[in-house]
Amino acid sequence: MRAVRAERAGGPEVMSVTEVPEPEPATGELLVDVAAAGVNFIDTYRRSGVYPMDFPHVPGSEGAGTVRAVGPGVEGVRLGDRVAWAAAPASYAEQVVVPAAVAVPVPDGLDLAEAAALPLQGMTAHYLVASTVPLGPEHTVLLTAAAGGVGLLLAQLATARGARVIGTVGTPEKEQLARQAGCSEVIRYTELPDLTAQLPQLVREMTDGAGVDVVYDGVGRDTFDASLASLRPRGTLVLFGGASGQVPPVDLQRLNTAGSVFVTRPTLGHYTATRSELEWRAREVLGAAAAGELEVRVGARYDLADAARAHAALEGRETTGKVLLLP
Repeated sequence: MRAVRAERAGGPEVMSVTEVPEPEPATGELLVDVAAAGVNFIDTYRRSGVYPMDFPHVPGSEGAGTVRAVGPGVEGVRLGDRVAWAAAPASYAEQVVVPAAVAVPVPDGLDLAEAAALPLQGMTAHYLVASTVPLGPEHTVLLTAAAGGVGLLLAQLATARGARVIGTVGTPEKEQLARQAGCSEVIRYTELPDLTAQLPQLVREMTDGAGVDVVYDGVGRDTFDASLASLRPRGTLVLFGGASGQVPPVDLQRLNTAGSVFVTRPTLGHYTATRSELEWRAREVLGAAAAGELEVRVGARYDLADAARAHAALEGRETTGKVLLLP
């Protein structure tokens, strides 16, 4: 079968398609024909060496497809079932071995490509608004990269809970998408020569000087200081990604001077640590998409052979919504 392989740590060019042996499911595993694999920033961190990895390796951990074979000890899953996953290594391939413990059923009526767009980013958006800071009508939030994969989903889920969402984007096209997803105000950060000073000023003007209750920041290094300064006293900065790079070490005294604020760096694994929690989040997100209550925007689709282009586009902030690889 075909699979993408990263030969060494480096830029997108270290990836290429190669022929590898078909995998076989062991005890507790499924073999799945991949309909689509999700492309995520964590894949770029692993490819570039930001996150330590053994090389060569097949990137990717998210996708959706049809069960081709069932390993020993697996119950409740049959050949031909449609499943999705957020945590199965080597997903940039025509076939992938998925631990049954992390596979979730895809509801009827939901396209497999759309299903592949939801496990990581959709469940991330869900835990951010439902668990990290449970949002309600009393909350005003600032959302960076509001037209990104997580951003468009998070904006919809947050507004469905009654929260007011202020989004940041880079282009007029992305502003339109953010507004369609529910952002009541949108700030184009590319029009702010001094982002660190000007973004908090604009946010406070929009909140009668108070600042926001929560900042959901998936950009990281470039926006961290501005995000921290946009909070109201005792507000929470949720740093869930680092699209612009990792945030340098922070003097904790800054949290005091910013107004006794909170900072957290969550990850999906800690919010899907049990099977029941995984099923709950997947059921709510995939179910909402199947029912037409959550719009899934697939911004770009690439063949496996174009995985390097997909990574370059994602890292260059050229994408909106979800990026998929189609074996």
